[in-house]
Amino acid sequence: MRFIAVLNKDGGTLRTIDLDEFSGRMTDILGKAGHELDIEAVSGADVDDALRRAAASQAEVVIVGGGDGSVSSAAAALMGKGKALAILPAGTMNLFARGLGIPLSLDAAMDAFAHGQVRPVDMASANGRPFIHQFSIGMHAEMVGMREGMEFASRLGKIGASVRAAFATLLDPPSLSIALNIGDADMLTRTTAISITNNLFGEGHLPYADCPDGGVLGIYVTVARGKGQLVRLFLNIARGRWRDNPHIEIHESERAVLKLLSGREKRLCVIDGELLPLDRVTAFEIHKKVLNVLVPS
Repeated sequence: MRFIAVLNKDGGTLRTIDLDEFSGRMTDILGKAGHELDIEAVSGADVDDALRRAAASQAEVVIVGGGDGSVSSAAAALMGKGKALAILPAGTMNLFARGLGIPLSLDAAMDAFAHGQVRPVDMASANGRPFIHQFSIGMHAEMVGMREGMEFASRLGKIGASVRAAFATLLDPPSLSIALNIGDADMLTRTTAISITNNLFGEGHLPYADCPDGGVLGIYVTVARGKGQLVRLFLNIARGRWRDNPHIEIHESERAVLKLLSGREKRLCVIDGELLPLDRVTAFEIHKKVLNVLVPS
């Protein structure tokens, strides 16, 4: 097959390695399996343009390496197209890659791609914007906003910043009045956090979907308010014990509509790790098997 790789040299773990040396290893691994590879290593500001070129190229597989934003942009560029996306696990948590069974070592991932198979998986959208992992408001958005104001230069530094931001958010959690339509049901509630995910998260591990082609949105509504409840919530999330927590309501649907009712101040949301303005009304939809991905055989 013909591969093209778009590597964000400013994103994820790629900024900490010898990218020229790794590019040579990529070419050797795929070449030994009879594949061809072109590589574009670009700055973060140029990733979207490089992905558009890759999507329009003659390549059959687009490899993307970088953080969550790069992977999400690549998936959006390839959504509904015949090309396959191959995800290098170069981010902090690599949650979408984990759900696809991709090895977490860069070289092991390339070996898997050399002998892999193409599989169609789902994507979700929020007001037409595609995402591969999750949309969230409330505590997660507050935490990400706080973390972006911190300085860190490595994957471990980012994890440490996330922990500090999470504890700071626990001390002063947000409270949002929302209306949520899920299929034929309507819900009015006050919440500290809502996450809407591309398929339901699995149990017993980090938050990612075990079944990336399950055809549903996962809808997680947090009603925890007291600090004790919130601490337990964070511990359950870290251990993948979603269903053990009595303060998380879990729903699934092919469509949902979220309306923000509280306050006139501007709120933020997080979509695949990116902090964005929150619309007063957001419509969600699952898009079944619209993205081809290259996974281990």
